[in-house]
Amino acid sequence: MTEIHRCTWRGMNGDPLYEAYHDTEWGVPEWDSRALWEKLVLDGFQAGLSWITILRKREAFRAAFADFDPEVVARFGEADRARLMADAGIIRSNAKIDAAIAGARIYLDMRERGEDFSRFLWDIVGDAPIQNAFTGMGDVPAQTPLAVDMAKALKAKGYKFCGPVIVYAFMQAVGMVNDHFVTCFRHEDCKALGHRH
Repeated sequence: MTEIHRCTWRGMNGDPLYEAYHDTEWGVPEWDSRALWEKLVLDGFQAGLSWITILRKREAFRAAFADFDPEVVARFGEADRARLMADAGIIRSNAKIDAAIAGARIYLDMRERGEDFSRFLWDIVGDAPIQNAFTGMGDVPAQTPLAVDMAKALKAKGYKFCGPVIVYAFMQAVGMVNDHFVTCFRHEDCKALGHRH
């Protein structure tokens, strides 16, 4: 069996959950509005934590937030907030929970105005993934001018926990930028997925 060359993320090698995420999800272009919103919410919950912490809790988050259905989350009230703050399976932060609920309402408001969440985000990057050619962790920026632009656009809509560093991690995860190292077996795979269908 040939050896698989992956990106050199700290703590990934030998962790089946982390490796599976890297091998099947990270960097794959995501065009679905609901899935993009879910990922943005999870990246907001990640603020100050490692992504693997969120990844291990992702199924608990999905259960707690009604599979990230914006229509359901937008109707969450005080009882739901209390339930979420008591849920040890997720990150219990009043500010992040409030931001997720408010974000669902903004998402629906955009939709009602005829503004598609996916189109809104992808337009910022020119509607196609940016193909980078990084060779190691030292090459990868923490943020970029486009991430700054996207963070500003999201904040202007009222979204929270979406600063440029969080937004750049989001852009990497949903394939708006291909930041798999050129030595990684996923680099060319993700490059080949590069356009909206």
